Amino acid sequence: MNSEITFLLNGEICKVSNINPTITLLNFLRQEKLLTGSKEGCGEGDCGACTVVVGENTNGTMNYIAVNGCIQFVAMLEGKSVWTIEGVKGKGNVLHPVQEAFIKTHGTQCGFCTPGFVMSLFAAHLNGADYNKVEADTLFAGNLCRCTGYGSIVQAAENMNDQKLSDVDVERISQDQTMLDDIKNTQTVCLDDGERTFYSPANANDLAKLYADNPDATLVAGATDVGLWVTKLRKSLPVVIHLGRVFDLRSIQKFDDKIVIEAGVSHTDAMPALALHFPDFGEMMRRLGAVQVRNSGTLVGNIANGSPIGDTPPALMVLGARLNLRHGDVRRSVALEDYFIAYGKQDRAKGEFVESVEVPLSKKGDAPRFYKISKRFDQDISAVCGCFNIDVEDATIKSARIAFGGMAATPLRAKAVENLLVGKAWTTETIEAALDGFEVDYAPISDMRASKEYRMQVSKNLLRRYFLESTHPTSETRLVGEGAFSL
Repeated sequence: MNSEITFLLNGEICKVSNINPTITLLNFLRQEKLLTGSKEGCGEGDCGACTVVVGENTNGTMNYIAVNGCIQFVAMLEGKSVWTIEGVKGKGNVLHPVQEAFIKTHGTQCGFCTPGFVMSLFAAHLNGADYNKVEADTLFAGNLCRCTGYGSIVQAAENMNDQKLSDVDVERISQDQTMLDDIKNTQTVCLDDGERTFYSPANANDLAKLYADNPDATLVAGATDVGLWVTKLRKSLPVVIHLGRVFDLRSIQKFDDKIVIEAGVSHTDAMPALALHFPDFGEMMRRLGAVQVRNSGTLVGNIANGSPIGDTPPALMVLGARLNLRHGDVRRSVALEDYFIAYGKQDRAKGEFVESVEVPLSKKGDAPRFYKISKRFDQDISAVCGCFNIDVEDATIKSARIAFGGMAATPLRAKAVENLLVGKAWTTETIEAALDGFEVDYAPISDMRASKEYRMQVSKNLLRRYFLESTHPTSETRLVGEGAFSL
């Protein structure tokens, strides 16, 4: 078991030991390495001023992602390559084409947010992506400009279309790949500062044993939630176990009747697999956080933490998803809707973790729809998340699965409403008669995102909306994106 972490920082090997393992990457860069180009605006992964690029050698191919440095723990970087704004320039301080693109369009004003914007586009460029205006809007959804200079910033992204990788970038990628191969470590890494212990296992068996031996440890995959426990709640995490290096839990397995998504799969990677079969699900996931959050956070993590306002659990509930859990060498399966017991309590024993989620593929007659209601279109937490899957045959409702987030202490099925629908004619009269069932199923609360009255009214209106969309498919009832997932 190694007692230090090793990663690349702007093309050079960086070894870290005897340091608080939950220090954020941003604070490490600014305080320990004096790389102050990355800024802190929010400290919660919302504004993107801290965006850096993390590269990983996966099966012989380098992949680069933009992440929020303010909520990534430095101990999560074992075996990865980190690029900051200071490392983007080429030899002789020659500006990178992305930096040149920003200069030519006057894509910077006060400059505070500019490093984050540059790094978001830099990651996309290294991966060979091109962007039109709509796609650029999605790319930059996690980067906020206080001077409202988005037009020129989006133009900079458009101007990078068809821009081939420079010789400097080709060399950069090749060097990253070679150096990451050289520092590759297949052992568990343990970073300990005397007060906190951070384990980073390299395979699922080591993860299972570590968690069974340390059942009170905090599991962390992308830290998009747990990171805020440290930065905002000022919590000290005595023992952390990281899933980010467990490569044998990163697969998406496709079968004739289901998709199995393992615990290490990010939202970014899960999205296209789910959108292929459930386009509306992919469209909703496009609004889950922003690119940086989706690159770091995992689908299973969004489920396992049991938040009542997580967007994916209600959607997966109406699809009939199941969870596969593991404790040591013992495995079991549970329906997702049975996993949530009460606020902060799930059907998961100490030392047991969610290994994967199984999503059944649509059957004939299924018509799932997913609705995220929030104050902002992008980068916002849902006030209400309503999901529907109602099977209508010969104008009669054969089955109904309805689930909501934000309406109860856990994501929850609307079984009273379902019972009022099944067996009835698929008509406006049936819908109106079933609305009172929401008062039986849910007792929402008022908070900063919405009042209880608003939530209840929205839940009823979403059933009406689902009906209208199914009976009048040409109706303009929603804003649909034009990105990769509007299939």
